[in-house]
Amino acid sequence: MSLGPSGVGRGRRYHPHVMSELIEIFRAGGWVMYPLLGLSVLAGTLVVERLIFWASNMGNARRFGLYLADLQAGNRSGAIARARDDRGVLSRLVRMLGSSQTAPSEGVGVAAVESLRPPIERFSALLGVIIAAAPLLGILGTVTGIIKSFDLLGAATAVSDPTAVAGGIAEALYTTAFGLMIALLAVFPHALFRARSERTLARLEALAGAMVDAAD
Repeated sequence: MSLGPSGVGRGRRYHPHVMSELIEIFRAGGWVMYPLLGLSVLAGTLVVERLIFWASNMGNARRFGLYLADLQAGNRSGAIARARDDRGVLSRLVRMLGSSQTAPSEGVGVAAVESLRPPIERFSALLGVIIAAAPLLGILGTVTGIIKSFDLLGAATAVSDPTAVAGGIAEALYTTAFGLMIALLAVFPHALFRARSERTLARLEALAGAMVDAAD
């Protein structure tokens, strides 16, 4: 393997100008790039947090089948014992409804499911806002960039440097692209998380009903 001047193989050659080019693109986008950058960091943080949450709840379908099999067989105590050594929202529901000595009512089961809804749907609305706001901010940058270009073209003095006009056009294009990129990167995890939330809530409702029936 031949080495370049920096001692790095051709397959892993480092381009020192990449970071400076990215910084120039960011500056060319104007002030709108700063809130867009904040939205991108926030969206990435929320996606990572949700990935960690759902990773800790892997295997919910298998757990649901085991709990339901115990309850349908009339083995309510077995389901409660299984939940003590388990983790995840399903086991939390079984422990909540099985902690009382009295049989839980339907209202208690509904209340238990609703108490588990916030951690399941956490940040879903905020991710939806980011998906909607990022392209709008990009369009705002497009408008301000075009206004800047037209201001230069409409000035009383002739434009001697065409790069000044190109700067406004670049601002318009960069912000639009950045805003769309943020929305696209967030929309797919958001759809996945919503689907997981709906399935988990449906299982919780079915499990709560089985717990109430098994206690009768």
